[in-house]
Formats: sequence, C-alpha cells, structure tokens
Amino acid sequence: MPPQGSDRKRKAVTRDSVQADEVALSDGTDGLEPGFLDSVLSQSEDEETDRLEPNGDVDDFGGSEDSGDDLASEEVPSDVDSGGNLPKVNGSSESGPKLLEASDGELQPNHVVTQDANGNPRYVYRDIDPVYDSDDSDAPKNANTIGNIPLSFYDSYPHIGYDINGKKIARPAKGEALDALLDSIDIPKGWTGLTDPNTGKPLELSERELDVLKRIQMNEVPEDGFDPYPATVEYFSGKTETMPLSAAPEPKRRFVPSKHEAKRVMKIVRAIREGRILPYKPPPEENEEDLDVKRYDIWANEAPRPDHAMNVPAPKLPPPGYEESYHPPPEYLPDPKEKKAWEEADEEDRDRDYLPSDHNSLRKVPGYDRFVKEKFERCLDLYLAPRIRRSKLNIDPESLLPKLPNPDELRPFPTTCATIFRGHEGRVRSLAVDPSGVWLASGGDDGTIRLWEILTGRQLWHVKLSSDEAVNVVRWRPATDAVILSAAAGEDLYFLIPTIASPELESRSRSLLDAGFGYATSNPSSDSSKKTPAAQWTRPAVHLLDSGVLLQTRLRSTIKIISWHRRGDYLATVSPSGQSSAVAIHTLSKHLTQQPFRRLKGLPQSAQFHPAKPNFFVATQRTVRSYDLSRQELLKIIQPGARWISSFDVHPLGDNIIVGSYDKRLLWHDLDLSVRPYKTLRYHKKAIRQVRFHAGGLPLFADASDDGSLQVFHGKVVGDMMENATIVPVKVLRGHKVVKDLGVLDLDWHPREPWMVSAGADGTCRLWM
Repeated sequence: MPPQGSDRKRKAVTRDSVQADEVALSDGTDGLEPGFLDSVLSQSEDEETDRLEPNGDVDDFGGSEDSGDDLASEEVPSDVDSGGNLPKVNGSSESGPKLLEASDGELQPNHVVTQDANGNPRYVYRDIDPVYDSDDSDAPKNANTIGNIPLSFYDSYPHIGYDINGKKIARPAKGEALDALLDSIDIPKGWTGLTDPNTGKPLELSERELDVLKRIQMNEVPEDGFDPYPATVEYFSGKTETMPLSAAPEPKRRFVPSKHEAKRVMKIVRAIREGRILPYKPPPEENEEDLDVKRYDIWANEAPRPDHAMNVPAPKLPPPGYEESYHPPPEYLPDPKEKKAWEEADEEDRDRDYLPSDHNSLRKVPGYDRFVKEKFERCLDLYLAPRIRRSKLNIDPESLLPKLPNPDELRPFPTTCATIFRGHEGRVRSLAVDPSGVWLASGGDDGTIRLWEILTGRQLWHVKLSSDEAVNVVRWRPATDAVILSAAAGEDLYFLIPTIASPELESRSRSLLDAGFGYATSNPSSDSSKKTPAAQWTRPAVHLLDSGVLLQTRLRSTIKIISWHRRGDYLATVSPSGQSSAVAIHTLSKHLTQQPFRRLKGLPQSAQFHPAKPNFFVATQRTVRSYDLSRQELLKIIQPGARWISSFDVHPLGDNIIVGSYDKRLLWHDLDLSVRPYKTLRYHKKAIRQVRFHAGGLPLFADASDDGSLQVFHGKVVGDMMENATIVPVKVLRGHKVVKDLGVLDLDWHPREPWMVSAGADGTCRLWM
C-alpha cells in the first residue's frame, strides 16, 4: 500500500546536541520499529537543512498529499504520523530512511546499519535507481551537485557535497607537510597550484586548456583555425560609375514642399515689401583730407575733345596664361632637358623670358627678378609706340613666295642606286667618269687606282701607286682624242694610260705625254742653275711603267685638288699646306710648272678654270677670288659668308658658281648679280664635302655630305638678264654608311646621261640612275 506523505518540518539535530537522545513526539509512535527514529536522527547529524519542494511534499513512493501545520523551529516531528506513513525530513523523501515494498506487501528498510569508527551506528543506503529519463545521465560520475552553494559551507563536515545518486562526496585526504613539499618540488604536468571547487582536489589542466589560457593571455583568439582577417566580401562593386544609370531628370511629383519653409519665405517677402528689410549698402568712404596741403587740378578746366579717327590707343598686355601661374599644371612645367636648353640659350633666342615653376602656396612664391626690367620695357614700348593709324597692305604672304614646279615635271634626275662598286680597302677618296662615259676611275686609302665599267660594275684594271700614301684625287683629261688619267698620291702627280684603250688611242696618248721631254731638251731653261724648279717631271719606277704609269711630277707638298682646262693641255693643282707654292699650273705639252701667286691671302682650298674665258678661280677658307690670266689681274672677290669653304664648281655657262662649306651650307652665286650669295641652302646635318654641276647640258647639280646622303637639285639658268635662276631640290639619295664621322667624300656626273656616281668612306662607289 502506498504510504502517505507529510509536509511537516523537522529540526536538524547535530552530534553535540544534548537533546539528540530525547525527542518529544507530538503525534505518538504507534506502528514504528525500535531504532527507526535513531536512524533518522543519525542521518540528520550528517545532513544540512533540506530544501522544500515548490509544490509541497512529494514522496518517492507516490500517494496522496496531506496538508498540515508547520512545526516550530525547535520542534522535532514524529517519526510516523497517525496514518503509519514514513515521515519526510524537510519535505524531502530522500533525506530519511526509505522503505521498500516486499513481495508479501510489507515494507522493508532501504539501508544497512553498521558502526562507524566511534562505535556509533552508521546507515549505508542503497543506490537510487531513477525510474525516469534523467537529463543528467551524461554527467560525470563523481560530479558535485551542490549548485551555487559555496564550498566553504562544508568546511565543518567530512564531505563536500553529493553526487547525482545522492551519495556524499568525501573530502580528499591531505598528505603531510613532507608530501606537500615533494609535490611542490616535483611539479606534475598541468599543475596550477589551485583547488578544484567541485572536487576539492588539485586543479590540473590539459594541454588544450593550457593552450587556450596562453592564447587568452597573449590577446589572441582561443579557438584554432579562426581567421581574424577574413577576405572582404564585395557586397557592392568597387568601380565608381561615372555616368548615372538613368539620365532622366527627377520628376516634379517627387518634390515635397515644406510648409515651414514656405511660411518663413513669405515672412521675409512680407518684410521686404513693407520696407523692414533693406538691401546692404556699403558705408561711404570718408577721406580725411589735410587742410594744410593745397592741391590743384590741372585738368579741371580741360574741355573734352572727340576721339580722333587716326588715334591709336595704347596696346594692352595679353592676359596671363597657365604658364604664369604659381601652381601650373604638370604639362606646362619644363623637364630637365628643356630647362638646360633654356639656360644655355641666349636671351634673344629664348621663346619666353621666364621658366614656369611650381609652388605649393602663394606665400612661397619668391620675388620676380625681372620685374623692374619688364616694367621699364613696358614703359618704353608705350613711349615709343606710334600714335598714328597706318593702313596695312592686304597681301597674302603665300603669294609673295615663288611658285616652284612639281619635281615630277623636272625629270630626268637620278633616283635609285643601280650599281655598287666594291674592291677598295678603306675609304674611297676620289672618283671620275671618263669623257666617253664608259669607264669609272677611283682612288682610295689603299694607294690603288681601279678602273670600272660603269654599266656592269666590273673591275677592268688597277694599279698600286704607293704603299704609304693614299690616292687623294683622280681626274680624266677632258678631251676625247686621248685617254689620259691623272692622279695624285702624296706629293707626286702621276699620268696614266690604262691598258683598256685601243692601240690608236694609246699611241696618241703616249705621244702627248712624251712631247714634253723633247721640248725640255730643245729649250733648256736659262735660269735653271740659279732657281730651283717648282716641279720635277720624270719617268716613274719600272714596275709603274709596266702597269701603264708613264709620267711622274713631284711637287713640294701634298696634292689635294686637280683641275683640267677644257682644252686638255693645262691643269692646276692645289696643295693647301704649300703656302706660297700651294697653287700650281702645269703645261702637259712642255712639262712645265708655274706658280702664279707669290702671296695668297688665306689658305687655298680649291681652284678651277673658267669654262669659256681665260679666267681662273681660287677658293680660300672664306672667299673665292677670280683672276684674269691674260691680263694677270684680280677681277673680283666673291664672299659666300661661309666659315670654311670645302669645294666649289663653276656652271658650264660660266655666270654662276656653287660653293659648299664645312658649316653645312650650300651657296649659289650669280656672278653678274652680286658678290654675295643669291641662295643659301641648308639641307644637311653635317659638313658638305663636294659639289658638282652636270657638264652635259642638263640643269642638275648635287652635293655630297658627311651625313651619308646626296642632295640633287634642279638649277635652271637662262640667258635673260631679267630672270633669275630657278633652284628646286628634287631628290635625296641615301645608301652610303657613315664611318668615323665621314660619309660621301666625292661625286661626279655622267657626261651625257642624268647619272651620278659617288664615293663613300665605307669603301664603296655607287651609281645612281
């Protein structure tokens, strides 16, 4: 039968209490076994005051609940109430001895009575088997279930709490002082020196817990694998849209007018209409005049005059631009190269009087050093500016320029490289086309003269004049009745007859060269013993005679220029280092050499005969002098204005000359017009080495430069004195390589065709057609 529960309280009786053995029962002791009360009292000595259930007394065995009056704090409840049910201590069914129902329906005690160390009875209860699904089934076996009660409350008891089964958790035994000292010396792994509040044992931590504490101490995240800086999730695009998604204007229906602002605006409008709000007027400036100083207005009585029609107002300064700003844009600031070029240029050649500079603020701008000078120049401009209006001529500037013809209308002229002549070792210094236009002779640094066939580029003949000296110049005798080639190597002038000529031409050529020996024998010079001859005419060495070199003339200095007279009996040589004997005129038929100048102003550079008159031109460094050989007088001094003349050539008609200079200028002179140049042409980046007219009647001339190019011009000259020469550049020819700052060294024209040959420092000759 189920026992009935009781809600009466009992007073906990301790072991030291005198009333522990004398308990007054309020309701009697009928139906209890002897010693049952003793078990209850013994149990109460080891337990603390139990807690009441919130809804009253609930017995572990079930049954009905009887309400009763609570007992006083000093009263002790009876062991068994009138109904014979088991009493409940402090309203809990687990604090007193429990009875189990046997098979025959009688109740049996749920404990075993033993004796403790003091001889007192001790009750050992059986384990409670819960009949419900407990939430604490996964809790540790020896977990303390005292909750939030401090552990210090159990200092006077041998236990420190209860486990899940209601058993007391004994206080851990403490060793002696020696054990404690040994423990402190031999520190186990995970020792902290603290006591676990739940178990009362020394608190030992695992490696994971120590790692977590270490992370917390170092202000790190306790958990492993946590990334404090995760990648940013782009919820929005990082690109800034320059154009709106919709360019439609905001509709007026979205505008919500503010009534408060409308009231304020109407209030201001009303005040303006009533005159209570007036516009701001700056206070008048009061000039404090000194009454002691007398002032006179000189224009007080001046009558106004109308503006004159021819009056010109003073010019105004242009407004400042970006360059004059103290913080201009970067594109207006000069780079180091521009700044250096501006500083090295003259003040007159500079495009502006200042350099733009950048400053962070206006207070960092320094004073302008040209301020006073600019203001003075401005005042000077205003003072000297004309005050009269002048009418300008309405003329198109383009109409003043001469109309040049189209280069395609000026053909023929050379345009492409047709043949390349290779064979020289080193630079090719000079070349010449024979009067028949079939052969080309060239001489170079290797001391050889080579003869080529122009159309095929095949080498036909060659001879080595010297092993030490270079062949500086080669020139053909202009007449066609004989084949004679002149060449200069060092101080020697050689006359050669190539073996390619026909027997008739070769015999005539030999007779012309040998005629001088007979003249010298029949007419010996009377003053030969008194004066040293200017040149010696002799036969060359035997090996040169076998190669076709028949005559040799030795001068006193190195020969650089050879120029033949149109008849073929005279030729002039120029030796720039010869001083007074620099220019010599040779007579081939007499083997005679003359030096026409005792003194020559300047260092001679070149010399040529006039194509029709007995005139002789000599070019020095800065001038070109024209002499009359028949009357032996100076005709005129032509002043090209060049710093150093390199070469010149006379037009086939004889009225014009062209001059090339080392300062990259080509100058055209009209001898009938002036001694100053008629045209100055600048088309090359380096010095001009050679200039040459076409001698076959074509209006062409060309120049050769060290930049590796040749410039071809169309130069038309007419007999009309009222019409000037027409000069048009038609073609630039490039093909020679520049070697050691030397490009094209010499050029020559074909006697009949518009073909041109050139010699370069790269060791090649080129035919341009």
